[in-house]
Amino acid sequence: MNPDLIPFVPYVPMLMVGIGGFVLMLLDAFTRDEAQLATLSAVILLSSAIIAAALAAGLGPAHVPPPAALGAYLRVDGLTQFINIVLCSGAGLSALLAGGYLNEHALERGEFYALLVLSTFGAQVLSAASDLLSVFIGLETMSLGAYCMVAFRRSNPRAAEGGMKYFLLGSFAAAIFLFGAALLYGGTGHTDFSGIADALRSGSADARLVILGMLMLLIGYLFKVSVVPFHMWTPDAYEGAVTPASTFMSVVIKAAAFASLIRLLLTAFADSLLADLHSGWPGVLIPLAAITMVYGNLAAAQQESVKRMLAYSSIAHAGYLLVGVVALSSTDPSVRQEATSGVLFYLFAYTVSNVLAFGTLIALGSYGKEAVSYDDLAGVGRRHPLLAFPFILAVLSLMGFPPTAGFLGKWYVFSAAIAAGKPLLWLVVLGVLTSVVGAYYYLRVIVYMFMREPEPGATIAVPIRSGYVVVALIVAGYFVVKMGVTPARYIELALLAAGQIG
Repeated sequence: MNPDLIPFVPYVPMLMVGIGGFVLMLLDAFTRDEAQLATLSAVILLSSAIIAAALAAGLGPAHVPPPAALGAYLRVDGLTQFINIVLCSGAGLSALLAGGYLNEHALERGEFYALLVLSTFGAQVLSAASDLLSVFIGLETMSLGAYCMVAFRRSNPRAAEGGMKYFLLGSFAAAIFLFGAALLYGGTGHTDFSGIADALRSGSADARLVILGMLMLLIGYLFKVSVVPFHMWTPDAYEGAVTPASTFMSVVIKAAAFASLIRLLLTAFADSLLADLHSGWPGVLIPLAAITMVYGNLAAAQQESVKRMLAYSSIAHAGYLLVGVVALSSTDPSVRQEATSGVLFYLFAYTVSNVLAFGTLIALGSYGKEAVSYDDLAGVGRRHPLLAFPFILAVLSLMGFPPTAGFLGKWYVFSAAIAAGKPLLWLVVLGVLTSVVGAYYYLRVIVYMFMREPEPGATIAVPIRSGYVVVALIVAGYFVVKMGVTPARYIELALLAAGQIG
């Protein structure tokens, strides 16, 4: 290999996705076989995930200074590569689900795959960004594609409503984020994370501007991960969007935003004053985590639509993840590393579990007979047991039932919070109690699938026939079980990533 190209090797997963998005745009103009675009987008994204896994495991060039033009704005450390695995896996499986869903429902248009891939590229930029300028560019690149995917079903009023609500509220959140970045620049003279941290350590920063700017940045992040009270867009957007788009938003956008938030808190806002449980960002996040866990689970328990239930469930999971984020405030480096690795493992576990849940909904809904409510699932477990099994596996993992990936995700996050000290113990107890509430609406799916009969005249879910969907379900199901039964390798990668954040 040309020595001049070696510094670019860690950027390969990102470059593959970015270039792949533009290739898909060009191919869409010259091909009428959208199935080829589904295959190509899945290949690009899953190949990028495999390369990122190899780089995260240390199989690429190590200790190579990044190119100056990129390194100042995009870090390719362990966190970047681990999140690349999560992002590209989630997006690749979403592309496979789209290959079956869009064809079945006569919605096959090639631009969906270009939007999905380019939005994933924005998510990669966001998770790697080490400067507020590159954070904003990644955030908006990711969001623009997501807005379009929500409103992709143009003739559907719910899709239009969900897309418009997401776009308007997202624009306000982006404006608040940008205003916060301007205040931070005014208070520290820097937009790069390390420069902001140096200004805080030296005492040269304007504390009032920094605190106000930090709060505004947090609002931008909390909107993207659907933390209460910044969650208003989530149920309508998830319900109105085509199901592969709901899958994508629930896993890729959440993972990228949490990764970027972790980088920001551990580098720019790691100052002892800002990381204090009472005077800094933990004091803001703790009550929001508690409210989000309680509200998300209680709201999910009241839903009759399975897609809306999964939307509120994603809000609850944001609360669980926020518990791990709060544990980053610990003064013990080993606890911070444990908390970071716990959040990363949780994000991966949540990604494959949610893909499995949404993917089964897609598999059970043929054209005109989509499975969107609990009533639609009545008796489907007895009629189609092979398709009921992945849904059972998905809800058990989301519920946190051993030995699934979701159980270990919660275990590691809550363990890190306990290790962080007594002030977070009550938050862990609340997380366990709200998980019990979550068991109600997750197990309700199983009850309807096996113990209820369809009402007279009700829609009876009929499975679709799609190799794309079957492959996505097999891959997601494999990792849900694998990460729950033999998690050592994944925890090792997460710990390695947590120890390389710079």
